[in-house]
Amino acid sequence: MATPPPPGPQQPEGPYPPPGTPPYPHAPYPQGPSPQGAYQQGPYAGPYGPWGQPWSPYGQQAPVNGLAIAALVLGILCFLPAVGLVLGIVALVQIRKRGQRGKGMAVAGMVMSSVGVVLLALMVATGGARDFWDGFTEGARGDGSAFSLHKGQCFDTPEGTLEGVAYDVDTVPCSGKHDGEVFAEAKAHDGSYPGDTAVSDEAGDMCYSLVDTYAMDGWAVPDDVDVYYFTPTRQSWGMGDREITCMFGNTDEHGTLTGSLREDSTTLDADQVAYLEAARVLNRAMASAPEEEYVEDDLPGHRRWATRVSGALAEQADLLRGHTFAPAAGERVAALVKDLDRSRAEWAKAAKASDADTFYAHYEKALKIIDPKRTVTTRKALGLATTPPEEDTGGGAGSGGEDGSGIEV
Repeated sequence: MATPPPPGPQQPEGPYPPPGTPPYPHAPYPQGPSPQGAYQQGPYAGPYGPWGQPWSPYGQQAPVNGLAIAALVLGILCFLPAVGLVLGIVALVQIRKRGQRGKGMAVAGMVMSSVGVVLLALMVATGGARDFWDGFTEGARGDGSAFSLHKGQCFDTPEGTLEGVAYDVDTVPCSGKHDGEVFAEAKAHDGSYPGDTAVSDEAGDMCYSLVDTYAMDGWAVPDDVDVYYFTPTRQSWGMGDREITCMFGNTDEHGTLTGSLREDSTTLDADQVAYLEAARVLNRAMASAPEEEYVEDDLPGHRRWATRVSGALAEQADLLRGHTFAPAAGERVAALVKDLDRSRAEWAKAAKASDADTFYAHYEKALKIIDPKRTVTTRKALGLATTPPEEDTGGGAGSGGEDGSGIEV
């Protein structure tokens, strides 16, 4: 009669286990990911597991109940807590009947789901659920973040730059240093998301066209200031976001602005507004120059441009004549109107030029008459900025420019 081995985690000495002894289990499967993202092996690295481990047929562990896993996941996420509670109860019944594993997960899921049910009931009773959903949808649209900024607000970004992706900003007084100043809000087109480049191009066109509605006096905008904008992302677009936020920022990536750049009817007097509104008409016509830089490459296009500028000069002169300026500026404005009429005549001749040389001849005379430096005394009398921006002839006729700020009068 063989003497049984003493109790304890001992392995049989012979090459085969005694009759009735279950086969040795294989090493446990990996239990989860390591901090580095790779799976790690269980506590026993050898080919055999510890003695005393519960067995199932053929040396395999009993399967984990799927509903127990689902209950645990829903409990952790607090998502549909009532469903997680029900799944946990059903999982316990199945585990007991089928001999499956996962009792701990089912119980944990039930406990956390029960807490979720209580919290959900409190939120519904106090109105917190509605507040939570409103906050979630506003966050998805960008409200409460960089995209909720409004015209006239100044702000700082956490990174101190307007490049890249913005997740949040801090509004600050415009009187001190700041990273950006919002000057306009616009809406992108409807439809499917056209891509990052298309959205950026649309935002650029919109924002540049709105600059002079906020900073009417282009001469007062420093040369190191440029236009930036926040645009919807692909994800926020899918939730209905079409907000484009236009802003001023320093051309130096980490530079700042100091003081507000706002120059409109809220900060200017009636004479200043009348003068700048008339100047805007010419500036926008100058900005409509043909894409072809040289007249030789597109004479018809430049002739049409000259026609637009001639018409703008006539409109500008009429606006100035129609406003009664204070005596201190009235005389200077009257002299300016005469110059506008003379320049308009030269632009009209350029519009009828039969060749590039004739166009250039009238074009150069027209520009000389409305040279920005000739308007300094008028601006001084009106109390406006008197330092012309960097040289820019407004595009076309070999200038290579794109806007009319250098021609503003």
